[in-house]
Amino acid sequence: MATAAKKLFGRRKDVDMTQGSIFKHLFTFAVPLLIGNIFQQLYNMVDTWVVGNYVSDEAFSAVGTVGPITYLLIGFFLGFSSGASVVISQFYGAKRYDKVHDAVHTAIVMTLVLSAVFTVVGVLMVPLMLKLMNTPETVVPEAAEYLTIYFAGITGLLIYNMGSGILRAVGDSKRPFYFLLVSALTNIVLDLVFVLVFDMGVGGVALATVIAQGISAVLVLITLFRTSSCVKLHFTHLRLYGDMLGKIVKLGIPAALQMAITSFSNVFVQSYINYFDKYAMGGWTAYSKIDQLILLPMQSLALASTTFVGQNLGKGNEQRARKGVRTALLMSMVSTVILMIPVMIFAEYAVGFFNKEPAVIEFGTLFIHWLSPFYVLCCINQIYAGALRGSGNTTAPMIIMLVSFVGFRQAYLYVMKNFISNTILPISMSYPAGWLVCSTLMLIYFHKAKLSRGRLVKD
Repeated sequence: MATAAKKLFGRRKDVDMTQGSIFKHLFTFAVPLLIGNIFQQLYNMVDTWVVGNYVSDEAFSAVGTVGPITYLLIGFFLGFSSGASVVISQFYGAKRYDKVHDAVHTAIVMTLVLSAVFTVVGVLMVPLMLKLMNTPETVVPEAAEYLTIYFAGITGLLIYNMGSGILRAVGDSKRPFYFLLVSALTNIVLDLVFVLVFDMGVGGVALATVIAQGISAVLVLITLFRTSSCVKLHFTHLRLYGDMLGKIVKLGIPAALQMAITSFSNVFVQSYINYFDKYAMGGWTAYSKIDQLILLPMQSLALASTTFVGQNLGKGNEQRARKGVRTALLMSMVSTVILMIPVMIFAEYAVGFFNKEPAVIEFGTLFIHWLSPFYVLCCINQIYAGALRGSGNTTAPMIIMLVSFVGFRQAYLYVMKNFISNTILPISMSYPAGWLVCSTLMLIYFHKAKLSRGRLVKD
């Protein structure tokens, strides 16, 4: 038992991506990440499935439509933590392990501070966010209950995401997967126990999620304290190293603002959906869960390209970095099409898994058939944005995504609702319209940009 624990937590599993097969590095990095994210989506789906089948239609809509609110703060943190991941990956590629040490300890302290802030802000903003989303009165009580519990226990999620981001920055995507697997299985079991046995409803689903995320946070911290890698944590070294904090903030703030503002914008997009009845909301909820699964391969490969580009630019090899981006883009497009086709064919069954109500199935199927063909556009903006962040350029992706997902999308929705057709399908098409604009701008910028590590690893 002790030997197994030492193998899992103690041994170093980092990977040098500056040499060897590009495809193999991207594949072996992305696959554990992909499987882990599938399990994460699986337990999110179980949340939705349990309340949809054993609680009520209102609970189903409540759990399904709070996503934009939860991601408002989580997205900000993930963007901020990406700055730490880029700094660590570039210094790791440059073999500057002393700087890796400083960046890791700064990132963890920063996470603890932000956890306290986000807990308070998250709980306090729940009523306002539900109001901004035009959440129906019948859904508000259960949505508020879910969000309050979720934000009260958000620390576990933030620690896990920062810790796993640190491990992935040095090429270790396997252990974050193992911990996510444990978390997912825990969440599924607790969902069933809290709802079916103790009849706790939406509150039980939220509590199960918080407990599961706390377990994953504990596991990732044990790894960082016990590993023999350069990302090893020392309790007495935990502090904010000024130079590292400056680098992380400089890279993380643009990504954080982009993700937070986009999420805030999605709150208003959700309000357009919520204008229609609970069946349209339910159909959108089911579609969103399926949508998240199809996007996972490209998102996993985007993270792989961030680490790959970061390490190779840390070593000063721009040519290999660009080749890695091309490979990641091709891999993401192929995998997305392979997933997309059967989902479109069996759309009714996929939606029906979450909710048997015929009207919900009709709306969900409509969304899948019309929106799914545009997923290949997301491959372009996700992979290129990941690569640019890996190079230390987080400002350009921020500007492009804000223009596309906030400015253009909100203008589209306003014009569509007030002057063209305020019906559910044209409103929902705001998403692929934004993807098209973003991918076009990202494609043009990326091929004109110079990937450079700048002064990041030279200081």
